[in-house]
Amino acid sequence: MAKKLRHELHQHPELSNEEVWTKQHLVDFLKANTELELVDKGNWFYAIYRAGTDKPNIAFRADFDALPMDEFIELPWASQYPGKAHKCGHDGHSATLAGFALEIDQVGADKNIFFLFQPAEETGDGAIQCVDFIKEHNIDEIYAYHNMSGFPYKIIGIIDGTIMCASRGMTIHLEGAPTHASQPEKGINPSFAIGNILGAIPVFTSPKKNKGLILCTVVQIDVGENAFGIAASKGDLRMTIRALYEEELDRLQENLENFAKVQAEEFGLKVSFQYNDEFPETFNHKESADKIRLVAKAKGMELVEVKEAFRASEDFGHFTKLTKGAFCFIGNGEDYPHIHTQEYDFRDELIESGVELFKGLAK
Repeated sequence: MAKKLRHELHQHPELSNEEVWTKQHLVDFLKANTELELVDKGNWFYAIYRAGTDKPNIAFRADFDALPMDEFIELPWASQYPGKAHKCGHDGHSATLAGFALEIDQVGADKNIFFLFQPAEETGDGAIQCVDFIKEHNIDEIYAYHNMSGFPYKIIGIIDGTIMCASRGMTIHLEGAPTHASQPEKGINPSFAIGNILGAIPVFTSPKKNKGLILCTVVQIDVGENAFGIAASKGDLRMTIRALYEEELDRLQENLENFAKVQAEEFGLKVSFQYNDEFPETFNHKESADKIRLVAKAKGMELVEVKEAFRASEDFGHFTKLTKGAFCFIGNGEDYPHIHTQEYDFRDELIESGVELFKGLAK
């Protein structure tokens, strides 16, 4: 049933904060196949198995948004919507959590189990919509997994502390004054300020000045217009800033803002800042990570200790700021196509691995 559900979700991909059909289909699936209590929160929902008011509260989370990509490979369950596809495997994550919910509904548990279905992970604003859930239900622990290529097939990957980096998209907007290209001295051109900011990036991201990984990746420089008679007067510098530690990410942002303000004052420019796709560091509490290790060992699941945090980001970290928890990987295979690529599709066999892992954690 969970495999069929995964294929249905895959056929109807929806982008972040647009997952109307997806959410309702998951709700309908749980209504039809379980007696679990369902709580609708608009963009998202959760289901509850209640063991008793004096029992621990443990939560499991799955994301369900898709990516703005075309379906490239031929699949019987291919996306029906051009420009949208489940190329990250969130369809598989949600099918796993739904399958796990069916198992708990049938066999029971000695804990209160919460099944959290979350939107908008890809844009980093999904988990933040759901964080009140943690305090409202006094969640003692929360868990999630992500399928991951480059890891041996079905292997569990875990690490204590940060498992995925913090990141955010940063735009520096500079605005001067236009002039004829033959009289550049009469206008205010942001190009030179942007050049100086670019030159300062290696200073701010120097390993000598930071204790962990820190990156500033330029993704777009948009200055002026395609008009050779007019000097540039507006410019946007777009970057993704990323760090192992959120405190160092905040410091990088502050350094870039302060430097841009100095440049704006020097050249007589107006400056403003915009932020998108903001992700916290995803932090694993050792006690929770150790439970994943114990379950993997007890169930004969191969386990690998991840040597360093992944540079990519995941918004699950919002939850582990508020309660104990851990996030792990389940391997797609060392040579399997990577997530966010045209050749990728979630491997159905990982549903069983995820369900078994969650069942062990629920005991």
